[in-house]
Amino acid sequence: MAIVLVFLSHAHAPMFDGAFFGVDLFFVLSGFLITSLLLKEFQESGRLDYWRFYRRRFLRLAPALLLFLAAYWLVAPLVWPDLDDVNQDVLVSALYMADYGIAFFDSPNTLLHMWSLSVEEHFYLVWPPLLVLLLAHTARKNLWRPVLLLAVLMFVWRAYWVGQGQEFYEVFFRFDTRATGMLMGSALAAVAVHRAEWMDALHARQKHLLWLLPALPFVVIGYQWGDAGALLWGFTVAEWVAAVIIIAVIKQKGLLFDMLSLPALVWLGKMSYGIYLWHYPVVRYLRAHMDWQWVLVLGLPLSAALAMLSFYTIERWALRLRDRTPTQRQPMAVAYGAA
Repeated sequence: MAIVLVFLSHAHAPMFDGAFFGVDLFFVLSGFLITSLLLKEFQESGRLDYWRFYRRRFLRLAPALLLFLAAYWLVAPLVWPDLDDVNQDVLVSALYMADYGIAFFDSPNTLLHMWSLSVEEHFYLVWPPLLVLLLAHTARKNLWRPVLLLAVLMFVWRAYWVGQGQEFYEVFFRFDTRATGMLMGSALAAVAVHRAEWMDALHARQKHLLWLLPALPFVVIGYQWGDAGALLWGFTVAEWVAAVIIIAVIKQKGLLFDMLSLPALVWLGKMSYGIYLWHYPVVRYLRAHMDWQWVLVLGLPLSAALAMLSFYTIERWALRLRDRTPTQRQPMAVAYGAA
């Protein structure tokens, strides 16, 4: 769902100017997955192995990114001879500084989609030690409270800058104004791990929660780039929708779970990281030569093919290297693989 929305946005499909909210689905899911894994590790061992966490994150994300950036560095000057920022774009993206680079320095100028990877990477850097600090001063069953409070404070922080009249793109791209989704997912993970009975109760009432799902198409169609309302309520609605979807499918049963478990959708989700990496230059090239319908028809399969090439070569090698840990337990390996 998230990658298709992002693709529609970048393809400039009519009525989907606001499909950039697909990234917020990614953020909530990422926060939920990562925090669930961290909490389960802490629950089992009483500590977090930071080196193991960062090593696994690096081997999952960096090889695919570096392959993409190397390909872009080689091909972009041939496809777009007028580009003069290829080296700079590649360097800023490789250093995961695209979020603040775009917000304040217009760099990277062409690889704009790198911003969300930088936001997530900054979350991975600061969240594990902060989570340990919260665990040291909070009863585990009440962990969701300070995490949710952080999400609320982050929303207030973003609202402050919107109220100050800061430019849309300066608020849109930054980690410190976009971490609400990951914190929302983290709060939900705290409930799922330490308040399982609450998650059971929420899942039992999922029919009363699913009414929120139609709100996502509403914000996608109703908000456009540059709309201050998107920075406030658009992001918030998308984050709540993502939370509802997680609640609805976490028990691996129900109509929504069955729909999202179709093999084609499962495969698309598995390839979503690679598709996100490769789709933007593909779409950018196609947009200059054909209408949006053809951009969709050709762009998504081509991006998926490049993602497959990456996944079944360098990514699978990196995943085998990542999982070559004598002390790891199989369930945790499966969970990290899913992340």
